[in-house]
Amino acid sequence: MDRPAVLAMADRVASPHAAVAIMGDGSLWTHQAEWTVALQSLIQSHLGAERRAGTTGTYREPGRRYEDDLAESAFSDVAEHRIPFHRMWTPRSVLGYLRSTSFARPDLFADHAGFEGQAQALLLQHARDGVLHEDGVFTVLLARRPGAAR
Repeated sequence: MDRPAVLAMADRVASPHAAVAIMGDGSLWTHQAEWTVALQSLIQSHLGAERRAGTTGTYREPGRRYEDDLAESAFSDVAEHRIPFHRMWTPRSVLGYLRSTSFARPDLFADHAGFEGQAQALLLQHARDGVLHEDGVFTVLLARRPGAAR
């Protein structure tokens, strides 16, 4: 998305004391648990090294940080909140999640059933008592116009 254009539009339509929130915790593609790294490698063995994104392309790292875009916008008063979390997955829930992503959706695979069989075996190998653990940080950037009441 064109971040500066979105922030300019938000400046035009938002109330004077509005805040912009940008938040996220990455994806299984970016987390670095042993099982997520192994799963990423399996996906790449089927689809190639580049991470898929959208319906036809590959993922490109943003050229700038969100904080930099906010600093140059009307919403330049930025507070960052980092919330550690522990998430538990089952192999089945991971497979369901993968089907919903642009980097591992079923139509990308020549043999999706074969991939899912391999992924399930890999996930079961890494699961402890049927559970896969993921530790991460959920980051929230709250941005306001300078001088806006909180």
